Amino acid sequence: MIILIVFLAIVFIVLSSTILKMHPLTGLLLAALGVGIFAGLPIDKLAETIGKGFGELMSKIGLMVILGCVIGAILDQSGAAIKVADVILKLFGEKRPAFAMSVIGAIVGIPVFCDSGYIILHKLNQVVAERTNKPLAVVALSLSGGLFATHTLVPPTPGPLSAAGNLGIADSVGLVILIGLIVSIPSLFLSTWFAARYAKDVPIIEDPTAKVHAFHERILPPAWKAFMPILLPILLITLASFARILHFPDNLIRWTSFFGSPLVSFLLAIFFSYSLFPEKSAEKMISCFKSGIEHCGTTLVLVGAGGAFGAILKETSLKEMVSEWLTRNEMSGVFLLIITFLIAAFFKTAQGSTTSSMVLTTSIIAPLLATLGFVTPIQITLLVMAAGSGAMVVSHTNDAWFWVVSQFTGISAKDTYRTHTILTGLQGIVSFLTTVILYFILV
Repeated sequence: MIILIVFLAIVFIVLSSTILKMHPLTGLLLAALGVGIFAGLPIDKLAETIGKGFGELMSKIGLMVILGCVIGAILDQSGAAIKVADVILKLFGEKRPAFAMSVIGAIVGIPVFCDSGYIILHKLNQVVAERTNKPLAVVALSLSGGLFATHTLVPPTPGPLSAAGNLGIADSVGLVILIGLIVSIPSLFLSTWFAARYAKDVPIIEDPTAKVHAFHERILPPAWKAFMPILLPILLITLASFARILHFPDNLIRWTSFFGSPLVSFLLAIFFSYSLFPEKSAEKMISCFKSGIEHCGTTLVLVGAGGAFGAILKETSLKEMVSEWLTRNEMSGVFLLIITFLIAAFFKTAQGSTTSSMVLTTSIIAPLLATLGFVTPIQITLLVMAAGSGAMVVSHTNDAWFWVVSQFTGISAKDTYRTHTILTGLQGIVSFLTTVILYFILV
């Protein structure tokens, strides 16, 4: 009965945003209340549980989401994103713009939400397409594929970060970053191939008001400064994780843990970003904060609502049922990876949010780890990868990412379905197969 209740709740979430045209926040909260009521949870505790679930997830990742969006605004307004693009185009050559854009997306997508990164870089699509005489849809889809690959697999973006926390390996974020980078590599090549093959004839809806800025005429920051807001948090977080794994002296671990916490590393990146603005740096940084905070508002609300829905699911007997079924049926580690992938794909397709699907999936899987023999950091990291792979499958109309790619590129919804949606599904499958291969090699 509880499985039927949860299934109907997820159907309602989909219909509420697509047919009834409700805001996703309303749909998620009503679904959470419905599950709580029909599952027989104490009525007087439902509102408290929903608020607690919302707040707990915000306490884990809320500030990081905000600061990530601020960094995205800094990359945009300082010209650093364009400098990063120039460097990568020179590195890969102008004959391979699609692959170059995938790499740009993968780098920017590590600290920044994929939709934020796409909004930052969407003008660059037009610049690169004009420079290299490539179809805009090919360049754009390559960028979106690169952004999506690392967004779902590589911390400090909230999805994999939250999944690692739920599964008890918050102290091994560096390992998750390393494995996530490896798993995301095949997805980059897939994005390039798929875009070149299936997006070359996609028509673009021209926006007569859109103008491409003459980026080449702007005074851009040096390359090391341009890369700094992206690479500094990654390096600090990775150093902190490996300091614990390699058993550095306790005092050194304390300091690396402090500077390598996502909050402090993001703040340091923002502090040093003042140097990206030679003139009126304080005024321009305030503008970046304003822009970043305004943009992340909806994202925070939806992430929190997913956490609220997840909190209600935790109070039901669903986890116990899944746990009992999984423990009653002897299985290999690969089977648990498959189950994790399928659960995440189900939640992603149903309610649209990659982060929420990873949070919900790992909250269900977490109690099973010791019973099923998943106890080492590398085993649990591969479960995070399986959840991230499933959370790619698929992006469609209930996902804000779908509309960002469509509207900021000028691709119709129909063409976005046959390109973007199919690509996200293929990315998830390829990333999962890579995860399984790594399981056989490393475990």
